[in-house]
Amino acid sequence: MAFSETTGTSDDYEQASADQLRMFYAAKASVNTNVDPPSVPSTIGDVHADTVARHGERVAIMAISEYQGMLQSFLVGLLGARRVLEIGTFTGASAIFFANALKRNGVANTPTNSYKPIVSLDVSPKFAQTARQNFVKAGISEYVDVVVGDAHESLNELVGQTFDIVFLDANKEAYRAYYDKIIESKMLAKGGLIIADNTAFDWVTPFIDVSAPVAEDAVPLRVPYSSHPELLDMGRALHEFNEYVRQDPRSEVVMLPLFTGISLIRLLPDN
Repeated sequence: MAFSETTGTSDDYEQASADQLRMFYAAKASVNTNVDPPSVPSTIGDVHADTVARHGERVAIMAISEYQGMLQSFLVGLLGARRVLEIGTFTGASAIFFANALKRNGVANTPTNSYKPIVSLDVSPKFAQTARQNFVKAGISEYVDVVVGDAHESLNELVGQTFDIVFLDANKEAYRAYYDKIIESKMLAKGGLIIADNTAFDWVTPFIDVSAPVAEDAVPLRVPYSSHPELLDMGRALHEFNEYVRQDPRSEVVMLPLFTGISLIRLLPDN
């Protein structure tokens, strides 16, 4: 599905499969221009176009789509969230959606414990610089602190902070370490939510019948669309993360088969 599911053409619709047309329809049915800020931020198309121009289409697909942004914004509203941590800034699309959702929640751009309402971690100074520029254009720079560096070290610096939503969208092989750190350090507020992105990538799903931890000689399903053997290590790590969370007595998870898989994870009481 394209970055913008809300602006398909007649040709897109006529050539779409039933599932794709359902996605187009659902995305358009979710857009509300009468809320303030609107459900699709006004600059988000420019963010994607600039990302393509700077980094190419193959890199730009790392950004969340408009429909995913609306879904995550809805979750911010549903929880009444006031603080968000995202691990993986990229060029800023997800943080822009989060910031607009916080505005709709009535959250002011006032720092809490020295941090702005959104703390976004990224290892890349280049992406961080681009994101900061996009935040200024979107009018949300006062809502986002971008922290550049290794996420493990940055999380250590954030111990003592709490967040209502944590969005994992960085190094896939480190998801379990991020998850455990967030839970063990009490960084997720009571009633909070962890959103883990890309948990059902094409090179993850062939591990469906493979036990975790995955043995070195384990053979995933042979499927025609999983044709990137260099990505098997990432697929193996994400499968092991999925299985770890699924069996974790501290939490409850539901994975949505949208986009490349989104896992919604909540802590159970007394954790």
